[in-house]
Amino acid sequence: MGQSGRRRSHRRWEGARDGATGRTAIPGESELSTPTFASSGDLAEKRVTFSEIGRGLYAFTAEGDPNTGVVVGDDSVLVVDAQATPRLARQVIERVRSVTDKPIRHVVLTHYHAVRVLGASAYGADTVTMSDMARAMVVERGREDWESEFGRFPRLFQGHEEIPGLTWPTQTFRSRMTLYLGARRVDLIHLGRAHTAGDIVVHVPDENVMFTGDIVEYRSACYCGDAHFGDWPGTLAAIRSFGVDAIAPGRGDALKGREMVEAALSSTEAFLSATYGSVARVALRGGTLKEAFAACREACDPHFSDYAIYEHCLPFNVARAYDEARGVDTPRIWTAERDREMWAALQG
Repeated sequence: MGQSGRRRSHRRWEGARDGATGRTAIPGESELSTPTFASSGDLAEKRVTFSEIGRGLYAFTAEGDPNTGVVVGDDSVLVVDAQATPRLARQVIERVRSVTDKPIRHVVLTHYHAVRVLGASAYGADTVTMSDMARAMVVERGREDWESEFGRFPRLFQGHEEIPGLTWPTQTFRSRMTLYLGARRVDLIHLGRAHTAGDIVVHVPDENVMFTGDIVEYRSACYCGDAHFGDWPGTLAAIRSFGVDAIAPGRGDALKGREMVEAALSSTEAFLSATYGSVARVALRGGTLKEAFAACREACDPHFSDYAIYEHCLPFNVARAYDEARGVDTPRIWTAERDREMWAALQG
């Protein structure tokens, strides 16, 4: 298990190697025959865009699929979030090569989720950087998250057989770290808990541009299954205080100009407020998870049902909001088994 030195007793993982190829087998692969979640049937290819959002700064976006950021420095390139597989990462590399031949020396991961990190090996980077907390979450729940996410959203794991295993950082930091790409300064900052406990943002001061990971979304539902609803608005306020001129969000179009940045910050806040408020009212009066799900639909459907991955996120968001309202501070680990149990409970 990479650098963790930890072995798990999870039966599905013991000796999980393909005898013909020597590759690590994908977790949960045998359980894909019975689709359940909205995203399991989402097989349509998405249109990719590669937008310059500042001098030498780019956002790789794909109609609500996970975004990747690119920072071109004087002597090298830094990639923000790696995609879910090496095959998908090579789509990013192809776009990078359309604008520069400088080596990709740095991969920065905004958090630990499988769809963000498992393509990191494709870049051949010298350094892979996460926050201390994000690495701790890979140790604690990285394999379970991989299994769960693959079962929920198989299209995002195209070429999964190439994944060599969990992605481990070569360096971590607690609250702030600065990298230099020649003279270009890149600040990595943990502003607070939000989408996960270990989220970071990447700020490029010379162009006043930020890469936020899934702390900020644009016309895409926030995935809140591992979130901290109570802290997330404060983290958004910290982002707002930078007064940035552009943002590459976690999902959705690149945000160019302060008006578009503010629209995304405000819509993210509104989504979180509607989700948590509606669920908490049910949880605090002793209502059931299924009742909370219905209340959340009533509050959120009229405003957000046309957002990307809305139906996919909804049950996980409700489950986490329900737990947090009842005093569960640390999100419970999602596994493929828990996914199915929760889905069955909501279908009733």
